[in-house]
Amino acid sequence: MAQSLHFPLLLIALCSISECVQRQYHFINEKKTWTEAQSYCREKYTDLATVDNMNDMKQLMTSVNNEQIWFGLQRTGVYNYNWSSGDPVLYLNWGSGQPAGSDNCTYISNGLWYVMPCITSLSFICYNMSRGLVFVNQAMNWRDAQSHCRQNYIDLVSVRNQNENQQLEKFINNRSLSGSPVWIGLFGDSWQWSDQSNSSFRYWDTNQPDNAGGIENCAEITPNDLRRWNDIACNNPFPFVCHEDKLIVIQQNLSWSEALRYCRQNHVDLVSVQSVEIQYKVMNVVKLASTEAVWLGLRHSCALGIWFWVSGETVCYQNWAPGYGTSEEDCEPTVRSGAVQSGGDQTWISHPETHKLNFICRNY
Repeated sequence: MAQSLHFPLLLIALCSISECVQRQYHFINEKKTWTEAQSYCREKYTDLATVDNMNDMKQLMTSVNNEQIWFGLQRTGVYNYNWSSGDPVLYLNWGSGQPAGSDNCTYISNGLWYVMPCITSLSFICYNMSRGLVFVNQAMNWRDAQSHCRQNYIDLVSVRNQNENQQLEKFINNRSLSGSPVWIGLFGDSWQWSDQSNSSFRYWDTNQPDNAGGIENCAEITPNDLRRWNDIACNNPFPFVCHEDKLIVIQQNLSWSEALRYCRQNHVDLVSVQSVEIQYKVMNVVKLASTEAVWLGLRHSCALGIWFWVSGETVCYQNWAPGYGTSEEDCEPTVRSGAVQSGGDQTWISHPETHKLNFICRNY
């Protein structure tokens, strides 16, 4: 007899604002080179540790000794621009001839973006959830500005689209600073995480990375009080930290109901995306998929005319592609379920549940 699938009938009405832990860290007290540590982590866990934010950093530090420690950051030959906040880089508004040079940070002037050495002192703009944009009329280098924003607000400001860029330009002009250079949260570097994550979080020590001798291509956690990061030669033998992903892409093509059953039998459940933070985690792993979209734990109720997560929560945070996610879904000939696109902006779409797609299970 076919096993029936049971869904929670009682939907949680309040939206949770807590962030679920998406990975678990494992301290390995064996001294290995960076490459040896990487191989060990990939065999035993997922990879050398990736750090997305200060919460991750604090969690990682709870289990390690006060010594030099490898984690998953390595210098590559590929130069990329990233937002300090970890937001994906979906929009750029460079001035003429920009960006020029390398290892530079970004300022805005008259709505256009330019780069200059990060050691330059400029005023800057932070943001937080309650006040929005916050202008700091103190001249600091980019990294000190970043630290100031993280300690007092959330981070240096990110700009995700043209509308936000125009709002930022207006905000600056209203303070009679038109044309003045002001730091924003965009920086460029050639560092990449071992697991190919797009995390842009950095926690460098003062005057680091400096690539002394031109051979310092791996990052370590220093044994000083702040446990900031330093670049060093990769052949040094140190203990290290691995991570185990809490989200996993299953590269099997199954219907939504089959995917749900698989996750509940082999992991915990299909993933619920209840916040922008979890959406970023999904965006990191969904690039491993072999189908154009990947099932989420998102289901449409034809009887109630609503979308809900199979974990029981209502859909509070939403990331639908235009034209999707309405309450008037076509329920014929079959119920529709939610998926995230594996390319483009990785927004959500709906498909008949009989479609065969990869899917994301959660282990937490």
